[in-house]
Amino acid sequence: MVNQNTVAMDVGFTHEDFAALLDKYDYHFSPGDVVAGTVFSLEPRGALIDIGAKTAAYIPIQEMSINRIDAPEEVLQSNETREFFILADENEDGQLTLSIRRIEYMRAWERVRQLQAEDATVRSLVFATNRGGALVRIEGLRGFIPGSHISTRKPKEELVGEELPLKFLEVDEERNRLVLSHRRALVERKMNRLEVGEVVIGTVRGIKPYGAFIDIGGVSGLLHISEISHDHIDTPHSVFNVNDEVKVMIIDLDAERGRISLSTKQLEPEPGDMVKNPQVVYDKAEEMAAKYRENMKQQQGGAVPAIEIPVAIDAPAAVEEEVEIEVEAIPEAIEAE
Repeated sequence: MVNQNTVAMDVGFTHEDFAALLDKYDYHFSPGDVVAGTVFSLEPRGALIDIGAKTAAYIPIQEMSINRIDAPEEVLQSNETREFFILADENEDGQLTLSIRRIEYMRAWERVRQLQAEDATVRSLVFATNRGGALVRIEGLRGFIPGSHISTRKPKEELVGEELPLKFLEVDEERNRLVLSHRRALVERKMNRLEVGEVVIGTVRGIKPYGAFIDIGGVSGLLHISEISHDHIDTPHSVFNVNDEVKVMIIDLDAERGRISLSTKQLEPEPGDMVKNPQVVYDKAEEMAAKYRENMKQQQGGAVPAIEIPVAIDAPAAVEEEVEIEVEAIPEAIEAE
């Protein structure tokens, strides 16, 4: 007769033994880890994910995408295996909370940093406007275009739904700030067709104490007060009015800063003509520009140019006001969804 106690001792495996074995081979998960998981149950507002833990992990619908979705099926499929970010530690039921949105968010910032480093031009639809500017999405992230960097005659409200070319002004993941410029993208595109020494026709769109802003084919150039005439001028208002059509010469193209500097002084046949008789300057603009270009050619090779070219950088106040970013409007505008 076989002793039953002996059998139990030989083949027995208690619940305590099984739990200890699980603990021995259990993986330890921590918030911030990226792990592989398999979807095994889709629910109305989330999904259960097998990541190899004792208890299935859970991903709520708001963490499934960097964009808003209405149903888990828009992102996940049953039995699909993919990467998940561990968002929160185990709750009282031993369940971990996961996120896909956080992975997309990190990769989106990495991508926009790369685009900024490449000085790339991106295109995006305006989805909303506020008092400070317009809102767009770049790689799923909210971006803000300050009003001073929107180059269009349309009211801001009419830009919703319109696709704009954009350049990066600021990419700061830590402060959650993604700021872009429509004006800079247009200036760069326009610059590809412009040359220093070229005469262009423009329209006066704004007058400041330090100079006049001239619209030349949809982009704005600065005619600094020091470049209006060889004669002293107290204020640009004494020479120009808003909506005046003028002939100006390009004296500097700064693609990196998105600025075009202009001059009428270099087009004066005689010093002071721009003040005394602007029409003479316009009539002989091409002739004077040709002399200017010839003079510049002769100075190539390292010699100091004979004609000094003051540009907008000589007027800090001018530069600051022209490219001012309404910082107080940015944090709310670009807060991640």
